[in-house]
Amino acid sequence: MALIGNTYGKGRVRVMRVHRDGDTCQVRELSVSLMVEGDFARSYTHAENCQSLCTDTMKNLVNIVAHENPALDKEDFCSAVADRLLAKYPQVSSTTVTAHETKWNRLGIAGKPHPHSFVLDNNGKPFAKVSASRDSRLSESGVSDFTFMKATQSGWDGYYNDDYTTLKQTRDRICATSMNAAWRWQRHPASFQTTNARVLDSMLEVFATTYSASVQDSLYRMGTAALQAVPEVATIWLACPNKHYIPIDLSPFGLTNRNQVFLPTDEPHGQIECQVGRG
Repeated sequence: MALIGNTYGKGRVRVMRVHRDGDTCQVRELSVSLMVEGDFARSYTHAENCQSLCTDTMKNLVNIVAHENPALDKEDFCSAVADRLLAKYPQVSSTTVTAHETKWNRLGIAGKPHPHSFVLDNNGKPFAKVSASRDSRLSESGVSDFTFMKATQSGWDGYYNDDYTTLKQTRDRICATSMNAAWRWQRHPASFQTTNARVLDSMLEVFATTYSASVQDSLYRMGTAALQAVPEVATIWLACPNKHYIPIDLSPFGLTNRNQVFLPTDEPHGQIECQVGRG
């Protein structure tokens, strides 16, 4: 039998970096995974490990790069880890490094940002992903489980009906989602942190300020707005599960529910995805 392909690496390497600038601290907490491909086939087929890196070695490499680069954004940090792997180990032909960020927001005391105290931001998990070989590189940023909603100015009507269709059409409903999104860079921005924020801000502005004929309608226009706002991005992928809020029937109690009382549920949910590029 032939070995068709192989890859391995280390997952969930958790590291907190603290960058000190006088009395002010900047914290960056990441959970890093790194996978490698290369000259490792004989470890599978001949029980020979002489070319294989310990995954513990990979963990140590991440920690060393973190020590050397406390101030790098997660995107550049992933690149630094990939560069070190490729430079140090000739048996590695390519690597994919992914870092999910735990967001800490600076605590405000008496109306002023505190230099070294923070609170956890639980909405969404930013990430970066770098896939690098010795002659090519792809870099992405994104966010997972970023939750937002609006209470009105959203509808779902005019859809295909047949004998299986029971859902009632509406021009006024709650629209809510927990979004996963990823955008691929076509060139390095001046600041990943600032530019990533601009991507999200441009999408949320479209979501909040325009009528949504469907989640599909909103996703396409949100992706288009992000590309228009950030020329450094080549493509953006969006996935939005529909978090349903179903109007509760209050008629048995002699009451009319005018979109005021809802049952929250996300099982089962609609799964809406699209990718928008510059064409």
